[in-house]
Amino acid sequence: MKSYEDFLLGRVRPVRGQTRQRMDAAVGWLLRAQDATPDDGVAYGYFPADAGTSGWLPSYPETTGYIIPSLLEYTALHSDASIRERAQRMALWETTIQMPTGAVQAGRVCPPEQRRPAVFNTGMVLQGYVALLFEREDKQIADGARRAAEFLLGDMRRDGHFQTHGPCVTAHQVKTYNCLCAWPLYRFGLLTGEHRCMDAAIRAVEAAVGEQTPNGWFAHNSLDRPEAPLTHTIGYTLQGILEVGLLACREDFVASVQRTARALLARITPTGFLHGRFRADWTPASSSSCLTGSAQIAGVLYRLFEHTADLRHREGADRIVDFLKALQMVNSSHPALDGALAGSFPVLGEYMPGGYPNWATKYFLDALMLQDRVSNSRDDSGARDHAPRAGVPVSLPGVTR
Repeated sequence: MKSYEDFLLGRVRPVRGQTRQRMDAAVGWLLRAQDATPDDGVAYGYFPADAGTSGWLPSYPETTGYIIPSLLEYTALHSDASIRERAQRMALWETTIQMPTGAVQAGRVCPPEQRRPAVFNTGMVLQGYVALLFEREDKQIADGARRAAEFLLGDMRRDGHFQTHGPCVTAHQVKTYNCLCAWPLYRFGLLTGEHRCMDAAIRAVEAAVGEQTPNGWFAHNSLDRPEAPLTHTIGYTLQGILEVGLLACREDFVASVQRTARALLARITPTGFLHGRFRADWTPASSSSCLTGSAQIAGVLYRLFEHTADLRHREGADRIVDFLKALQMVNSSHPALDGALAGSFPVLGEYMPGGYPNWATKYFLDALMLQDRVSNSRDDSGARDHAPRAGVPVSLPGVTR
C-alpha cells in the first residue's frame, strides 16, 4: 500500500530545466505583490479566501526587507535598472516605518501606536539595507541601517541569544533561528569596519550552534512547536550559521551545517518532497511540506556545494528545486497567482494553508538563482558570499568607517 506522500507525489512530476523562465515568473509575481499595496512594501501574500480583502494582504516589513537582496541578485543577472529601483523604493519605505529605537515591527504594517519591536524582523530589514549600501551610497538607508544594527547589538544577551521576539513571546525564551540576524550584522560590520558588529554576529552563531544536538537537530528553533520545528526555521538557522561561517572563515560553523544537511539529505524523497516538520530524532512531524522551508534547505545545500564541491549537496538541492518548479503557478490567467509558490503542499497543508506568502516565492527565487549559478559555473570550488559585487564603497554618508 502506498504511503500518504507517495499518493500525493504520484501527481507531481519534477520539472527539469526552465530555471530562468521560472525565475522570471517568480520576480514578476513579487513585483505584482508590491503593486498590490498602497505603499512601497511587498504584500504579505495572496490569500484568496481572506474575508474582506481582494486576497492581497497588507505589506510585511520583515519579508520586504529580505526580498530586496533577492531582487538585486536578479538585477545583476538581467541588468534591469527598473527592478533595482523597485528594491530601492522598498528600502526607503522601510526607513519611514522603522521605530524610533531602530527596531522593525512584528507582523504586517500597522499604525505607529500598534507597532511592537521584533529582533528577527529588524535583522531582515538590515539585510536589505546592507545589500543596497554595498552597491551605492544613500544617506537615508545608511541611517536606517545604523539604527537597526544598534538595536540588534543592544538586544543581544550575554550568552549570544537575542531577546526581543515580538508581542507573543516572552523575553527569556530562546529562538535559535534569530541567528540569521547575525549574517546582516556581520556584513554591516564589513561595510563600516566595525569589529564589534562582526564579533557580536559570531557570538550569536556560537549560541545557535550550542543548541545543536549530535544528530544535527536544533533545540528552541520553532515558531510554535519547539519539539517539532518547521523546515522554515531550520532553514533560517542553517543559513545564518553557514553564511557567517563562510564570511568569518569558521569551518566549525560550516561543519555544524553539514551535520544537519546529512540528516536532511537522507529525508528528501527521490522526487524532491521534504516533510514540513521534524522531531528531535528526525522523524517527520507533518504529513505536508512547508515549501518555503524546502526552498531554504535547497539554498543551503547549493551553498554547501559551492564551498565543498560535494555533489550530494547539489543533487539534493536539485531534487527539491525541480519538485518546487512543478508546484509553481505558471501561465495562469490570474495575475495574483501567476509565478507564485504556495505555503504548503498540498496547498491546504499545515503551513500558511490556502495561501501564497511572499516569502515562499522569495526563497524559491533564491534557490532558482543558485541552481542557475552552479549549473553555469566552471569553478564550483570555494565559497562565495551573496555580497558586494562591486566591493565596499569608498564612503557612505551616515555610516562611520
